[in-house]
Amino acid sequence: MVVNKRLYTVLLSVIVLAGFLATSLIGYFFAKDSLTDRLQHEMLPLTSDNIYSEIQRDLLQPLLISSLMANDVFVYDWVNGGEQDASKMTSYLAQIQKKYNTITAFFVSESSRLYYHPSGVLKKIKTNTKEDAWYFQAKSSQQPYVINIDRDTADKQRLSIFVNYRIEDKAGNFIGVIGVGLSLQTVVELIENYQKRYGREIYFVNRQGDVMLQSSQYNPELHIQNKASLDRAFLQILTSPSASLSLKASNGSMLYINSRLVPEFDWYLIVEQVNDPSSERIETALLINMSVTLIISVVVLLLAHVALRGYHGKLETMATQDKLTGTTSRQVFEFYFKQAVARSKRRDDPLSLVLVDIDLFKKINDNYGHQAGDRVLARVAHLIKSHVREEDIVCRWGGEEFLLMLSGCDMADAYDITEVIRSAVADLRIPFNKEVVNITLSAGIAQMQTGESLGQVIERADLHLYQAKNAGRNCIKPDKAENE
Repeated sequence: MVVNKRLYTVLLSVIVLAGFLATSLIGYFFAKDSLTDRLQHEMLPLTSDNIYSEIQRDLLQPLLISSLMANDVFVYDWVNGGEQDASKMTSYLAQIQKKYNTITAFFVSESSRLYYHPSGVLKKIKTNTKEDAWYFQAKSSQQPYVINIDRDTADKQRLSIFVNYRIEDKAGNFIGVIGVGLSLQTVVELIENYQKRYGREIYFVNRQGDVMLQSSQYNPELHIQNKASLDRAFLQILTSPSASLSLKASNGSMLYINSRLVPEFDWYLIVEQVNDPSSERIETALLINMSVTLIISVVVLLLAHVALRGYHGKLETMATQDKLTGTTSRQVFEFYFKQAVARSKRRDDPLSLVLVDIDLFKKINDNYGHQAGDRVLARVAHLIKSHVREEDIVCRWGGEEFLLMLSGCDMADAYDITEVIRSAVADLRIPFNKEVVNITLSAGIAQMQTGESLGQVIERADLHLYQAKNAGRNCIKPDKAENE
């Protein structure tokens, strides 16, 4: 029984702990996967969309200015007049630059291929020169304008965003390209702002994967250390207008990357984050949760152990004791008998059984009711137990029958003990409903013989009890052969 109790406790502990841990881990992995998916497919793309929207917003004014310039009557008239006075065009461009605070303004005439600038005529556009490819791209474009990022013709050290607006006359003939330049510093400030706000790496790469524009917090070491992995990732990025992916860095961190093509620049906007701050909070929450789980599990198990022990004790009492009399139940008597027989054999001690019956018990129930009968049974049981030794067993064998197992007692000793009990019961007075109930006992004794079974010994004791009843009750009958 002790082994079973321990086994149940261990099993309960394992089940409770496994249940709590499984719940915590399932919740952790579900939350982590959910947040990772949200970061990769919602948060990073949202940052990318916001940056792109702000870039487009910043391009609206240069586009509007360039559109106004392309439709300005002055430009048409001056070109149709044969571009006679270059100072008029340079003065016009200077006014545009000053009025709208652009970093540059320009005009390239198709007829002369001259590049006009607020500071004068800077050069002549050449067909086979790489740095002039932007002009021919705008000329052949089907769109009214082309935006590109290039070195400023007036300042080769400066990288600027140019709006190249096509000019056509009323007949649809191409006249030239006019427009303004926007400083890339505006985009850099935008990147810096988002970098500080979200703590994410933001930069632009060209179609070859070269970093073209980045924040002051850009970390080249991370990209150098993970070059092989990033090369594979960029192969996927550069073949798709947009992509979301993740990869494991060499230091064990997770690198989340979102990309989108910015067609105005022909660059890819990259939003990158190392690890997910939410994941770190979830891991902290997991540790706290598991600690709380462990504490709760211990408390639950302690309470369960106490409850189980109490419940098990009650079950044992119910299984081993008669509820009314508190004597040993018939179900476990055989177990105690086997123990007593084994002990008797080891010590070579006698073992006697006494079968006791309350005389005329049916009349007590009939005359006074079952409550009186129950009170009589309880009082008699208490009296019997008070006159036997601790190692002796008192069992309620039937309705009003008790079976006594007296270890180390021969027939004479058993008779003496039984006589004391019989005499005490005969002197017992039990009040009930202003009346006194008098009771007596009859008993049969049998000493166990070698090789006898429990049934055989009880059969002989029952025979002697029957003899005591026939002899007038309130007496004891031992086996004569044994008594002689």
